[in-house]
Amino acid sequence: MSFDIFVRRFENGEPAPLDMSAAHEVLDPYVVARDPRTNFLQVRTAEREEADVFVSSPDNITFNHFGGGGIMDLLAVLLRRLDAVLVVPGGPTMIQRDEERDLLPAALRDEWPVVVARTGAEIDRAIRTS
Repeated sequence: MSFDIFVRRFENGEPAPLDMSAAHEVLDPYVVARDPRTNFLQVRTAEREEADVFVSSPDNITFNHFGGGGIMDLLAVLLRRLDAVLVVPGGPTMIQRDEERDLLPAALRDEWPVVVARTGAEIDRAIRTS
């Protein structure tokens, strides 16, 4: 898929920093290309599925050109490890636990669907049905 989705964390409705050390622990085994000047990573799963990843700020990781079950499973692991949510612009915000709904900004919580998606398959289904 060729659109941006965002890995984010929120506390009390405000953006919160992601644990970038943990993010790199999850992503680094899959990195096949890297540009430190632009904070770009290209990841590839064992199934040969790829995604472009941009670590653009301390509170945001952007995925683009992604697809396939392996990438979705990697996203699920990343979300769990970072205690983060997945924001799909114009689509759902995916949380790991229902109680995370209260941590989201009002605009995400009230204006767009919020769905619990814990696995790669659930994330894929939520994106495709939005």
